[in-house]
Amino acid sequence: MRLRFRFRGIPFLATVVLVALGIALGNWQLRRAAEKTAIAEQLAQRGAQPPVVMGEPGGVHEHDRVDTGVHPTDLEYRRVRVTGEFVAGWPVFLDNRPHEGRAGFYLAMPFKIAGSDRHVLVLRGWLPRDPREYTRLPKYETPRGTTTIEGILVASAGHVLQLGAAAPLKPGALVQNLEVDALARASGLTLAPLLVQQTGPQLAGEVLVRDWPAPDTGIDKHRGYAVQWYALAAMAALFFVITGFRSGRKQAE
Repeated sequence: MRLRFRFRGIPFLATVVLVALGIALGNWQLRRAAEKTAIAEQLAQRGAQPPVVMGEPGGVHEHDRVDTGVHPTDLEYRRVRVTGEFVAGWPVFLDNRPHEGRAGFYLAMPFKIAGSDRHVLVLRGWLPRDPREYTRLPKYETPRGTTTIEGILVASAGHVLQLGAAAPLKPGALVQNLEVDALARASGLTLAPLLVQQTGPQLAGEVLVRDWPAPDTGIDKHRGYAVQWYALAAMAALFFVITGFRSGRKQAE
């Protein structure tokens, strides 16, 4: 029996629209993946560059770099070495920051840059939550006097879902999210626009964990969406062909 195909105008037009839409959106997602790949490569290059030095003799202060035409976001994910002193009286705890399946906090603390009246906000590490008492804050040690820390410059401490109004910022506050500008207003300190995600091994007896999650650029997500859109285009074309042959067969009967 000869196969017969019944052409129908309206289904054909609908198929053309779906195929064109699927291909266009798939191509767009691949372009976004390519853009994110370029960003990931740029971040890797920044991480391989020499660290930005702040607060050391002959070092470069972050605000000097900004004044010479370098935007703060151009320094994001650069390694940094800062000499100065922690402002131990202004700790802030970021809630809902799990690590390896355990509930806990990020400890944020201002750090006064040596030889400057400016500060930089340091994410010192992760601390576990007391499973028996929700509001009990963990104990930790803070170096006294002038010290040098190393880390990665980041634009934010990350954001989590916040229910209700934010708690007022004060020393020892437990908050969901933290903005540098808000802490600067509350503390009266002059803070650099970027944060330092402190790195380095734990010291003896130190409870802070500095196992920071890698930045997610979403490359795999865009590629997955592209596959879905291409699959939609292919299914639309296949559906039109199959239904056309079925209609042709029924018409011949």
